[in-house]
Amino acid sequence: MQTSTATAFPRHASLLLAALAAALPAAAGEWSGDFGLEARGFTSGPLDPAQHENNLSLYVQPEHYHDWDDGNQRFVITPFLRIDQGDPERSHFDLRELYWRKSFESMELSVGLKKVFWGVTESAHVVDIINQTDAVENVDTEDKLGQPMINLTFLRDWGTVDLYVMPWFRERTFAGRVGRLRPPVYVDESGARYESAAAEKHIDLALRYSHYFGDWDIGVSHFSGTSREPTLLLSGSVIDYLPAGALLEVVPFYDQIEQTSIDVQATKGSWLWKAEAFNRTGQGDSFQALAAGFEYTLVGLFGSVIDLGLIGEYLRDNRTGQPALGNKDVATGFRLAFNDVQSTELLAFSGIDLDTRERFSSVEGSRRLGQSWKLGLEARFFSNTEPGSTLHTLRDDDYLQLSLARFF
Repeated sequence: MQTSTATAFPRHASLLLAALAAALPAAAGEWSGDFGLEARGFTSGPLDPAQHENNLSLYVQPEHYHDWDDGNQRFVITPFLRIDQGDPERSHFDLRELYWRKSFESMELSVGLKKVFWGVTESAHVVDIINQTDAVENVDTEDKLGQPMINLTFLRDWGTVDLYVMPWFRERTFAGRVGRLRPPVYVDESGARYESAAAEKHIDLALRYSHYFGDWDIGVSHFSGTSREPTLLLSGSVIDYLPAGALLEVVPFYDQIEQTSIDVQATKGSWLWKAEAFNRTGQGDSFQALAAGFEYTLVGLFGSVIDLGLIGEYLRDNRTGQPALGNKDVATGFRLAFNDVQSTELLAFSGIDLDTRERFSSVEGSRRLGQSWKLGLEARFFSNTEPGSTLHTLRDDDYLQLSLARFF
């Protein structure tokens, strides 16, 4: 077990950027992206008096890409910056992507920081493991940090094979003491520990095969390396004494794991059948996780141009000590696509634990304003929580968020 030192990743990323930029032709590429303002309001006061009541933040995420060599080579850079009013830990910068790609006749080579997504289900992405979660961004774990890698993609008639070599590990981000929607403890990220003596320099490997067979899309993957999901270990320190109890300090511990997974999606008319599952070893006893379900789309609802998608999924995680939410849940919801010139969309779903009846609900919506602006809505609700559970610590953190973004 080794305690990590302060990460040198930003310096390495800067050197990589300089090297890649020096190799580019002089011709300019293309810029796009968005920036915006987010206003988050909570329905109740915080459990910790140090936390903020409401919150404003600004973000910017431009993307630049440049193609040359008859389109066979591409350079991509996607920086991300957020400035947060309430939580200094949420004010952060990241390179979501920074890579060079070379295309050959039946192969592609990518070097740099990339985002790679695996999975098909809506309520949880249990097999998605390449990129680290940027947990300070949102509780839904959808936001990811850029992962340094060498990625070889082999394109064949019988399927696509991806090889990943990942020479640098990125630690999960966490909300700070004053941030809301944080764990019921204070996470000391600087004290992170690793099972591997190489710590963040451990070389992780992954292999994936994907293909389609008629109406079926299938992916089979194996990951070997540092778990993106840390175990939180008590450090023995008490940060503060609150009305809700003592605020304890914990440090992340990153195990070495082996994970084999499969994800399948079948398109049958108006039905989408989805499933993803894995088997993992290295974090105590081996365990399995599953997310499976369907989405059925009603096209032209009541003779209108609106499409309604009905979603139903089952989640199972049989690891020892798994928190109530996620170990045996049912998630139901709907997706509305208004198919109007403003691209209005609404997604709502609710997950309930079949044993404890704890519930997590989410609403997300968006609508374009003119050609370049978008109005966004996000809401999270935690209900019927059980004392001692993770959700119970968020019982007063229901919130509504409005955002206004400008695209360019």
